[in-house]
Amino acid sequence: MNSAADTIAAVASAPGAGGVGVLRVSGPHAGAIARAFLGRAPTPRHAHYAAFRDRDRALIDRGLLLWFPAPHSYTGEDVLELQAHGSPVVLRLLLACCLELGARHARPGEFSERAFLNGKLDLAQAEAVADLIASGSEAAARAAQRSLDGVFSARVHALTEAVIGLRVWIEAAIDFPEEEIDFLAAPQLATDLAAIRADLADLLAAARRGVRLADGLHVVIVGRPNVGKSSLLNALAASERAIVTDIAGTTRDVLREAIDLDGIALTLVDTAGLREAGDAVEAEGIRRARAELERADLALLVSDDAHADADLALLAGLPPGAAQLVVHNKIDLAGATPHAQTLDGRTHLWLSARSGAGLDLLVAELQRHAGTAEAGEGAFTARARHVAALERARDHLAAADDALTVQRAGELAAEELRQVQHALGEITGEFTPDDLLGAIFSSFCIGK
Repeated sequence: MNSAADTIAAVASAPGAGGVGVLRVSGPHAGAIARAFLGRAPTPRHAHYAAFRDRDRALIDRGLLLWFPAPHSYTGEDVLELQAHGSPVVLRLLLACCLELGARHARPGEFSERAFLNGKLDLAQAEAVADLIASGSEAAARAAQRSLDGVFSARVHALTEAVIGLRVWIEAAIDFPEEEIDFLAAPQLATDLAAIRADLADLLAAARRGVRLADGLHVVIVGRPNVGKSSLLNALAASERAIVTDIAGTTRDVLREAIDLDGIALTLVDTAGLREAGDAVEAEGIRRARAELERADLALLVSDDAHADADLALLAGLPPGAAQLVVHNKIDLAGATPHAQTLDGRTHLWLSARSGAGLDLLVAELQRHAGTAEAGEGAFTARARHVAALERARDHLAAADDALTVQRAGELAAEELRQVQHALGEITGEFTPDDLLGAIFSSFCIGK
């Protein structure tokens, strides 16, 4: 076990007055700190009712003390939990006592980092702890819990094992070139490689959905002035968040609204109407609107039947991979009915932001783009670095396939498969530089 030599302490949960505050200690001095508070050796995994006193024996609070000896704890080290009333003053005094008894302040994420270093969690599971804490919707929380339970890691490990099997096959063929049978030409080798590429493609698609579940879908609403962009934001947010008037150019800056829409986390961005600016302020708003478009997961173009074809030009310059959705608003004025249609590879929706007719179609489409409509019960959260690693693995797999089927070069194929294994190992932490670990865990909450 790769245990740290020092003992760390931090307030893990402090809900405030009337709630329960939790202070956590991990490391070799945790047992001595537990005995100091309890007055005797604690029973493992047993809740002790204790009087928490400072070094002058003055009573701080009464609460529960729980003791988890190594290795059967969250971090894999000796761990002490103190549960007291949720007063910040009480928790600060208890933390001061722990520091006097040999602990130090924990860095952000240090408890989860120690759990990773001691083999209690792999890196993807450790990151899921932070994703669970930061989840902005029920769907994201459930997906993060699945990642913490190892759903994502299990799929990565299964792929890794399959890649290792191919490496063994190819390297054995390289080591015994005098054999009359050309093992590199065996149909089963090509079949296995194709299966791995298909499984990796499925996992990459699921990981991309997992990023959207964890981070939420970044939806940028664009269109000409006075087409109902702000009305649409207000309708989705179910509140008057944006000013709505009949005057063109009312929205002059970017307005962001984070919402939970039927279990999906969305960041809706209302932007200035795209046209020739009338003054410097409006020009700056239009510049910011175009900058938001460059970062969009989904560009939602609001238009009407009279201008829809011309307005499609407003979507020019979107980054590769950004999805597009066209909303034909104000059908209440035209006497039309809500419906959806696919035109030129884009989904078009006819609705009324003012009356609410057809909003259900938009919600369903947003769910599809966010990944919740297709994720099902196996959905998990992921991060951008996971997607990048899977993309590298995909590219090296393609190169390995080319080396085998076109170049007939076993050595090159074996090297490409080694790179695939390395990329997959970065996800779970088998191959992870220390500076990346520092960057990952520094983003965690203190006490986690």
